[in-house]
Amino acid sequence: MKLNWRDVVAGVSIAGLMLPEAIAYSGIAGLPAQHAIVAAVAGCTVYALVGQSRFAVISPTSSSAAILAAMLLTLQVTPQQKALLVAVVVLLVGALFLLASALRLGALSSVISRPVLRGFAFGLAILIVIKQLPSLFGVAVPGAAPLDILRQIALAPGVWSLPSLVIGAAALAALLCLRRYPAVPASLFVILAGIAVSFLWPAHGVALVGPIDLAAIWVGPFTVSADDVAQAARVAPPLVLILFAESWGTVRNLSLRHGEEVDPNRELRALGLANVASAALQGMPVGAGFSAGAASEAAGPQSRLASAAAAAGLAAFSLAASAWFAFIPEAVLAAIIVVALLHALDPKPIIRLFRLGRDPYLALSAACGVLAFGVLNGMLVAIALSFAAFVRRLSSPHVMHLGRLGGSHDFVDVGRHPDAREIPGVVILRPAQPLFFGNAELICAEILRQITDRDGLKGVIVSLEESLEMDTTALDALLELDAALKRRGLDIRYARMHDGVRDLLARAGGADLVARSSFSVDDAVAAIAQEGASRCPISSNRM
Repeated sequence: MKLNWRDVVAGVSIAGLMLPEAIAYSGIAGLPAQHAIVAAVAGCTVYALVGQSRFAVISPTSSSAAILAAMLLTLQVTPQQKALLVAVVVLLVGALFLLASALRLGALSSVISRPVLRGFAFGLAILIVIKQLPSLFGVAVPGAAPLDILRQIALAPGVWSLPSLVIGAAALAALLCLRRYPAVPASLFVILAGIAVSFLWPAHGVALVGPIDLAAIWVGPFTVSADDVAQAARVAPPLVLILFAESWGTVRNLSLRHGEEVDPNRELRALGLANVASAALQGMPVGAGFSAGAASEAAGPQSRLASAAAAAGLAAFSLAASAWFAFIPEAVLAAIIVVALLHALDPKPIIRLFRLGRDPYLALSAACGVLAFGVLNGMLVAIALSFAAFVRRLSSPHVMHLGRLGGSHDFVDVGRHPDAREIPGVVILRPAQPLFFGNAELICAEILRQITDRDGLKGVIVSLEESLEMDTTALDALLELDAALKRRGLDIRYARMHDGVRDLLARAGGADLVARSSFSVDDAVAAIAQEGASRCPISSNRM
C-alpha cells in the first residue's frame, strides 16, 4: 500500500472527529481523557497494519465506555488503581479476541440476535443522553439512575446554569447544521469555538473539562487486590460481545456497500491486537464504532493507511493543543455525545420490527433492561433474551404436512399450498426445526398425534432435512418413534437424512432405519409404493 494525499486528508478529517469523541467517551467511562486518546492512537495504528477495511476506525466507543463506567462504579479504588484495572480488563478483552480468532469463532456476534442488539443500542443511547443532561444544564446530579437524573433536573430549574444552556444549545445547533457536510470535522470546529468562548466569556459558572496530561499515563508504583481484579475481569466477556457485534456490524455494512471482502476471524485478530496495544498504553477498550465509521466513509479514504494518518493526526492535535483542552466546556462535549448518538436513537429499526410482526418485544425488552438494570446487567439481559428466543423457537414443535406439487417431484406444505396433493395411504411429515434435546420428544409426539385415527394409512415418511446433526436425546427419541410406528404395522421411511445423522444412527444400532432412508421425498414415496406392490402380487397381475 502507498499513502496518497486523499488518505492524508481523510485521516485528518477522521482525527477531527476522534479527538472530541475520545474526550467525551472518557468522560462517560469516568477516566481522564488521555486514556481514550492513547487508545484511539494505538487502535488505528494497529488496524492499519493488520485490519482489512479501509473505512473502519478503531477507537473507544460509547457502548464500551458505558460498560466500563458501570464496572468502575462498583470499585472503591484510587484513580491510579482504577487505570490499572482498566488496563487489565482491556488486556483480557484483547486476549479473548485473539483466542476467538484462533478458534475461528467468527460467528461470535450471532450470540446476540439483531433485534436484541438494536434494542440494547437504543436503550444504551437513551441512557448516555440522559447522563449528559447535567452537563448541558450546568447542574450537579449525584444520582446515577436515569429517572433520578431526570427528576432532579426537572424539580430544580432554579439551579440551572444559563451560560451552560446557551453554550450547549449553540453547540447542538451547529453540529446538527453541519451534519449535512459529512466530510467537515464538525466536532473539532465546535470544540475550537467552545475554547474560544471560554477565553472570551470566562468566570460565568460554566464547567470546563480541565487539564489533560498526556504524560501521566503510567504512574506508580501501586497495587490492586485480587478481589478487585476478579470483579473487574467479569466485564471482559460482555465487552468482547458488544465490541465485536458493533465492530463487525460496522465493518460488514461498509464493506458490502463498497465491494470489500472481509473475514470475521481476521477482524477478531485485528481487534485483539488493537486492544492488547491499548492495554499496553493503559488505554480504554477499542472497536469500530458506527459514527466514526460513517465519518470515515464520508471522508473517502483510499486504503487502510488513512487509519494510520488518523492516528498521526490525533497524536499531533493532542500534543500541540493539550494545554487548550482544559478550556473545553463540558456542555460542548455533552452536545457532541448527543449528536454522535442520534443514529442509535432512530426508532425506525424497531418500528420496522413491529411492521414485520417479528421480535419487536425482544428489542423493547432489551432497551428496558439497559434502562432498568444498568449497562452491564442490561447486556446480560440482552444475551439471555437472545438465547431464550432461540430456544423457544426451536422448542416449539411445528411439523408440516407435505404434498406433491402438481406433477413435479417437489413436495411442499399443504397448509401453505392448497394445490399440493397428498399421496393416498401415505402421510409425509417434516419437522420445521432441527431435532435436539429441547424439542425432539415434543416433535416425535406431534408426529404420532398427526397419524392417529387416519383411516387407510399404510406408510409414513419423515423428512429430516432440517437436522444437520443430532445429540443423543434426539437420537433416542427418533429410534423410539421408529419402533412405535413399526408396532402399528406402518411402513416407516425417512427422507433427506444427512450423512452425519446416518453415520450416528448406524453406530447406535439403527442400521435398519438407515436402510429405510432416501435422499429425496420422491424416492421415499416410490419405495413405499414398491413395497406395497411386492406385498400384493395378485393385484399387480390383475392390472
